[in-house]
Amino acid sequence: MTRCEVSDEVWAVLEPLMPMVRGRSRPWTDHRLAVEGMAWKYRTGAPWRDVPERFGKWNSIYKRFTRWAQDGTWDRLLAEVQRQSDAAGKLDWVVSIDSTIARVHQDGATLRRDTGGSSNHKNPWSEPPDHAIGRSRGGLTCKVHLVADGRGRPLGWVLTGGNVNDTTMMTTVLEHIRVPRPTTGRPRIRPDRVIADKGYPSKANRAWLRARGIAATIPERDDQIAHRRKQPGRPIDFGDEQRTRYRGRNVVERCFNQLKRWRGIAMRSDKTARNYRAAISLAAALIWIKSDLG
Repeated sequence: MTRCEVSDEVWAVLEPLMPMVRGRSRPWTDHRLAVEGMAWKYRTGAPWRDVPERFGKWNSIYKRFTRWAQDGTWDRLLAEVQRQSDAAGKLDWVVSIDSTIARVHQDGATLRRDTGGSSNHKNPWSEPPDHAIGRSRGGLTCKVHLVADGRGRPLGWVLTGGNVNDTTMMTTVLEHIRVPRPTTGRPRIRPDRVIADKGYPSKANRAWLRARGIAATIPERDDQIAHRRKQPGRPIDFGDEQRTRYRGRNVVERCFNQLKRWRGIAMRSDKTARNYRAAISLAAALIWIKSDLG
């Protein structure tokens, strides 16, 4: 292979985290080859049937990927990678939040919009009723609401249809931050500071952050500033210090840039939101590992 996503250094981190073979009549084929085949499929955006035979049978790789998406293996693997990064002091808790749109390929839009399961965003493995596909000005789209750490690595994200407003999803996305502690105890769920653009400055969002002791760097929109002039109230502090902090918001854009280098993520061809989320988890885990190794 002239190009690969799973180098020896990356595999040394991934191998201890892979699922053990239990209760199977046949042993799994080489995990490393299978993961490389999954990465090849999403990196190139090719159909599963076009995965080269050097990685193994495409159907076996697809079934393994889907099984791990259903039982939450990919999210647990990413959480462990984040735990190791936090334990090494490499996780920056000044986070940035934003969203990006992914067009849905015609092969990924064949399921009816009411054939999913629960609409509970707190369970990332559940399948939403609309499969996280909505109709916006760009056609059938899926929106990835994502929060990244200060080094531009994905901390948590939520999938919705492309027609869902950003500000309504802010608290839900931040609630998906769950980094296990280096030792024992509850996962860390609260960042030190949240940086966001003018798509998130609602009173409800600011109150939610304030109640949890999370500092915020969110500029006001022009209409909010004009409304405050008519009905004077407590102004939002956005002086020189806040403007300097706001420059760090570009890390979430850099995070999207890294994820969308994978063509299977830049354009969604998965029918289910669960599998598309698993693909992002795979790419995110590799981004975290390579960042910490680099």
